[in-house]
Amino acid sequence: MNFTDLMQWDALYWDVPEALWLVLLPAVMLLLPPYHQPGDAIRAPFFERLLSVSNAPRRPGVPPSPRALSHDLLLFLIWALLVLAAARPQWLGPAIEQQRAGRDLMVAVDLSGSMETDDFKNAEGLRVDRLRAVKTMLGQLADDRVGDRLGLIVFGSAPFLQAPFTEDHATWRTLLNETRIRMAGPSTVLGDAIGLAIKLFEDAETEHRVLLVLTDGNDTGSIVPPIDAARVAASRGITIYPIAIGDPSTSGEEALDLATLDRVAEITSGRRFSAINRESLSEVLIVLNNIEPTLFASTVFRPKTDLHWLFVLLALVLFATASVVQRLLSKVGHEGDA
Repeated sequence: MNFTDLMQWDALYWDVPEALWLVLLPAVMLLLPPYHQPGDAIRAPFFERLLSVSNAPRRPGVPPSPRALSHDLLLFLIWALLVLAAARPQWLGPAIEQQRAGRDLMVAVDLSGSMETDDFKNAEGLRVDRLRAVKTMLGQLADDRVGDRLGLIVFGSAPFLQAPFTEDHATWRTLLNETRIRMAGPSTVLGDAIGLAIKLFEDAETEHRVLLVLTDGNDTGSIVPPIDAARVAASRGITIYPIAIGDPSTSGEEALDLATLDRVAEITSGRRFSAINRESLSEVLIVLNNIEPTLFASTVFRPKTDLHWLFVLLALVLFATASVVQRLLSKVGHEGDA
């Protein structure tokens, strides 16, 4: 804190400004009537004769001495310093801007048995299963969503929380890579996965809530049907983007229920995507980043430095100095009388 900073009075902040009114208390005390205590007195009928003999003038009272005035001024100054300390003065430092996550993005990944179908190709042209392709795509998502908090749900026969909302994307990717096909059961409970996401969003810190659902099958026995769960999600301000993984022409139990996914997206003001290969997965990521761009929430604060101790210290130094000076003057006075 240099001299230039001290001249910036807007940086001085009083945490308890109401306490400053106490500085007027001594003036209020002076306005009050003096305290009188009745007592016995001695009447001297010869008082006038004493005055005439001693040639002493009649005076109504003795004016206060300069020492008494300086004493009162000293007490008021100490009181003022203590009042300033009670007002909790604080020095505000330069403004600091912090950026935190502006959106909570939950990712729900289907780990049912059909995800082991190897109908995707990686960057080297080798065939890989659907889950491996999804992991690659979501890894890129984590790199792109710098301003978002990411969460991860895995679901099969039941939904499970794999990673709570976090800004630590490296840890999130580690937990994603640890997932295995069928680790949550062989079935696909899409509706229950949406329900779990709704519950987790209840404690979300942001109002921008997005659920990304990646699945390659239809719902097989959720307690809450996907469309009903979507209606609840919409009432909570959650936008859902379903991504259908694999060939949409598949039939049987592993068939994609695109109608349900479309309805879920429509109810929550989202959009349904289809990904039948690695290229289409990458395109989904690009479109998604355009629809839901990275969002930051900025907060500005100024660090505070307490200064009340400085005023208390000044009051103590002033009191100690006055006490020492008074003792020295008293000692000099006694020596003079001797």
